Amino acid sequence: MLIYSMSVTLDGYVTDRAGSFGWSAPSEEQFRFSLAQIGELGAYLCGRRLYETMLPWETDPLMRRTALGDAFADVWAALPKVVFSRTLDRVEGNARLATRPVPAEVAAAVAGTDRDVSVGGADLAAQVIALGLLDEVRAFRNPLVAGGGTPFLRPVEEPVPLELVDTRTFAGRVVYERYRVLRPAQDPAVRPA
Repeated sequence: MLIYSMSVTLDGYVTDRAGSFGWSAPSEEQFRFSLAQIGELGAYLCGRRLYETMLPWETDPLMRRTALGDAFADVWAALPKVVFSRTLDRVEGNARLATRPVPAEVAAAVAGTDRDVSVGGADLAAQVIALGLLDEVRAFRNPLVAGGGTPFLRPVEEPVPLELVDTRTFAGRVVYERYRVLRPAQDPAVRPA
């Protein structure tokens, strides 16, 4: 299964106008939940910005100051990652640069594991959604109206029907929403012609 999961503002942005996402710092409960979700993955596909943001979890000993941080760093470092970038010529940690088009890299990642694969980064997710490859969307909706920034979901050519399959609230602030992408045969609103 291919999953897109990110923290997002109430008005649908993964970063604010300045490119910041400091508002998305998780509570301990949410951090543990995310740790468990990432621990279930077999691979992670990400864009350059997300790769660079997450790289300290593999390279910076300060990220291991707490038991929870140490556990997350272990899980993240062990997770194979494919980085999509037009500007990087090398990557560090348990990552490799994508060398094939998005559909081929997605197919290889999904075929290379018996676990779920996650897509991180709004630009990459937009490509995967446009190709019809996504199976689930997971949003950690934060109580902030950013008023602009990087949108969680880009405009699409055709509607993508979803079914809400899970919700949860963390620290009375962040609402987790999990949606399954409905294929035409699963969507009761789509009838064969």
